[in-house]
Amino acid sequence: MKLKQRPDDFVVEERTDAAPGPAGEFAFYRLDKTGWTTPDALAVVRRRWQLDFRRLSYGGLKDRHAVSSQHFTVYRGPERGLEQDGIRVTYLGRRAGPFTAADIRANRFRIVLRSMSGADIAAAERALGEVGAAGLPNYFDDQRFGSAGGADQFVAREMVFGRFEAALKLALAAPYEYDRPAAKSEKQLLRDKWGDWPALKAELPKGHARSLVDYLVHHPTDYKGAVARLRPDLQGLYLAAYQSFLWNRVLAAWLTRHLPAADLAGVDLKLGRVPVPVRVSDEARPTWQGLTLPLPSARVKPDQAAEWAGLVEGVLRDEGLTLAELRVKGLQKPFFSKGDRPGCVRPEGVEHQTGPDDLNRGRLLLRLGFDLPRGSYATMLVKRITAVGPLDVIPPLPPTFDAEH
Repeated sequence: MKLKQRPDDFVVEERTDAAPGPAGEFAFYRLDKTGWTTPDALAVVRRRWQLDFRRLSYGGLKDRHAVSSQHFTVYRGPERGLEQDGIRVTYLGRRAGPFTAADIRANRFRIVLRSMSGADIAAAERALGEVGAAGLPNYFDDQRFGSAGGADQFVAREMVFGRFEAALKLALAAPYEYDRPAAKSEKQLLRDKWGDWPALKAELPKGHARSLVDYLVHHPTDYKGAVARLRPDLQGLYLAAYQSFLWNRVLAAWLTRHLPAADLAGVDLKLGRVPVPVRVSDEARPTWQGLTLPLPSARVKPDQAAEWAGLVEGVLRDEGLTLAELRVKGLQKPFFSKGDRPGCVRPEGVEHQTGPDDLNRGRLLLRLGFDLPRGSYATMLVKRITAVGPLDVIPPLPPTFDAEH
């Protein structure tokens, strides 16, 4: 029997102190959406308003599985809104500069977990207490890896190793479970006729893929040149996905090195199982709560005295790389971001309520409300309280989580 749920069982609202004013070259908007990723929704806005993508700026990526509210700016954008198929844009005013991730203070989440048993509720409430005491590992969750078919299928990894045809084929033709019908058909056509660029140009609809195929009609072996012509926003997503995968592995290595196995449990992510702390000793707590780890990049100059340097080197060694090699050779852009990310986060303003599930007779629900810093994933908290198990044996995700995600 299929789990019943409401469309607004997962709601996320971007919190910002940025405020519009009466003047400025950047039009400021709120984007409310259901059933769209942020890039896909903004692509609709660009087409409707005939905007070059370089005029548009936003701070956070929200996936298609939430009812979400966020902000963006358009350089010299129109003073109007729009509505279309689950997308609503509201004009708020003007700003002197673009809206970026630095303008996001936090994200507020409201989540309803359904079809739970009494034992499920008790386990989730106990886990919430553990998170309050031990913190939550700040892993990048599965939404970050939509462009990866698996742990061995990263567009950016192929770019780093100079395998540009493989990178381009993954970027243009690899199937994605949430592809819309038109995208599925286009990708199947690309897979069926890969290399026959004139035939593909004749059959593909107008769009980004066709423009790259047109380049290959005239330069049939210049895959590096075609990759360089991928949209900058897509290039950024591909590099961020691979970098985030590597960062997750570094955090997992830190946890297994610093905390005893008895204090760790495991959670399954799309690209592998990761450890999470169940408890943290008084001695380890200050180091854990203050932990920051760099995003792996050739632009990072490791201090060999820093412990993270050895962890990063070990993770990259498994990839057949060194830190200095973590770049796309022969191209000025794109490049891996440089920065640090907290290893541990603490949800704030945590509220929860339990009660009968009004949609699933005889079952219970758990309502959650909490804030997380920008860049942290609410789904990690959901997994931590509903799908945790021993590191060597992790149960499958419960029906409520499969249905929502």
